[in-house]
Amino acid sequence: MFLLAVVTLQPMAKYAGAEQTIIVLVALLVALIPTTIGALLSAIGIAGMDRLVQRNVLAMSGRAVEAAGDVSTLLLDKTGTITFGNRQAAEFLPIDDVTDRRIADAAQLSSLADETPEGRSIVILAKEKYGLRERTQGELTHATWIEFTAQTRISGVDLDDPSGVHAVRKGAAGSVAAWVRENGGSTGQELEIAVERISNRGGTPLVVAEKRGSGPARALGVIYLKDVVKPGIKQRFEDLRAMGIRTVMITGDNPLTAAAIAEEAGVDDFLAEATPEDKMALIKKEQAGGKLVAMTGDGTNDAPALAQADVGVAMNTGTSAAKEAGNMVDLDSNPTKLIEIVEIGKQLLITRGALTTFSIANDVAKYFAIIPAMFASVYPGLRHLNIMALDSPKSAITSAIIFNALIIIGLIPLALRGVRYKPSSAQSLLRRNLGVYGIGGLILPFVGIKAIDLIVQFIPGLH
Repeated sequence: MFLLAVVTLQPMAKYAGAEQTIIVLVALLVALIPTTIGALLSAIGIAGMDRLVQRNVLAMSGRAVEAAGDVSTLLLDKTGTITFGNRQAAEFLPIDDVTDRRIADAAQLSSLADETPEGRSIVILAKEKYGLRERTQGELTHATWIEFTAQTRISGVDLDDPSGVHAVRKGAAGSVAAWVRENGGSTGQELEIAVERISNRGGTPLVVAEKRGSGPARALGVIYLKDVVKPGIKQRFEDLRAMGIRTVMITGDNPLTAAAIAEEAGVDDFLAEATPEDKMALIKKEQAGGKLVAMTGDGTNDAPALAQADVGVAMNTGTSAAKEAGNMVDLDSNPTKLIEIVEIGKQLLITRGALTTFSIANDVAKYFAIIPAMFASVYPGLRHLNIMALDSPKSAITSAIIFNALIIIGLIPLALRGVRYKPSSAQSLLRRNLGVYGIGGLILPFVGIKAIDLIVQFIPGLH
């Protein structure tokens, strides 16, 4: 628009008998070109990257920061993000005719190779509450350890026994129940009631089962793992909801436990018993609906989903595959920081939008400042539009150019600091931008150019 105005101005000026010099046309081009936002765009981007660095987050590209501001779906792991993540064994719930000591012994055996906080807490509970001696892996020389994986969601140990192999398993209710059935056993209603009771309390139920020799496998009971939702997290989700961001909790827990935690935390939705394939499918589904997705991860299993997500934040303590797949790395390995990253991205876009609105409004004001002053002598009617009563065409252009340079300098601190961020809807942000930066951008040039014009009048050769 500004280029068209300057190019077509000279023919119109010749026709009106008010031909302009090349110097005036170049000066006019400089005054009307939207240099404000052009000069500040890089500053806004650098400031956004810097705010991430201050929070110990490395962004692989500026595009990743911008994408964070456009995120509409946030995938968050339950453990460590929504809850403290240090789930502790609180109780052993035996079923049928199983004794407390028997389930405690089996739970401890299946947890000896489990170095997670949950696994350690099971060993300690068995020792402190039931007086079981804490055994070590080295004592069990004829043992085969079954490691937990995201696919099987089960772990345990196979011990050589005079009557045959003594197999003990511990894990998610569905996975262990399937193992029991595969080994000739069955699960009764009492197990389902125990699992449901723990799940409804927001806890995590881990089922313990065993198989001795050639006999059928059977479930012994349930381990109750307690988890605590982080204080203040519900309010943060409400703030995200106000920005139009949908939050989805990802957990390996069963649907009942996931539902209880999701309700307490205030997330919009949850994905229970999630596998890496489930995460990938959810991300693709959201993106197919035109949404941008952000998520965190730290394991090799998370790498495909991190690569698929628009904003993939890998933990610094994670695997090399995860860090290479993501477009950001959190040096503190704090999954909660994903929420801060989205807020920084939002602030970057809000700042860019505010300054763009201000710049466009500035340019509109400059047209009213310069054009009437230049042609008022030829078309006296234009004097009515010269509401600033500028001294002369030369002083009008000079004042506009000086104002243009000063306003860029004045806006640099705002571009670096960022517009004050407050979670709100897109409509609310638009009204704020138009009200503060739109109207402000229209009024300020009139005041600034007029003030400079009053000074320029006293400089020889410029009036």
